[in-house]
Amino acid sequence: MDKYAILIGIAGGTGSGKTSIAKAIASEFGKSEVTLIEQDSYYKDLSNLTLEERASVNLIILILLITRL
Repeated sequence: MDKYAILIGIAGGTGSGKTSIAKAIASEFGKSEVTLIEQDSYYKDLSNLTLEERASVNLIILILLITRL
């Protein structure tokens, strides 16, 4: 049997139900079929930076992600 992966990204504001939707999808398949990667585990508070500095950091992270795909 061929193996393949499907990546589902869920975005939304705080309290919009992202975790609830992800858990509902995961429960339909089972733990051996689904991996949840929670972004909160990778969150770094940058509120001490100016808006311009935060935008620069976000751009650098985006470039790093794109170049590693």
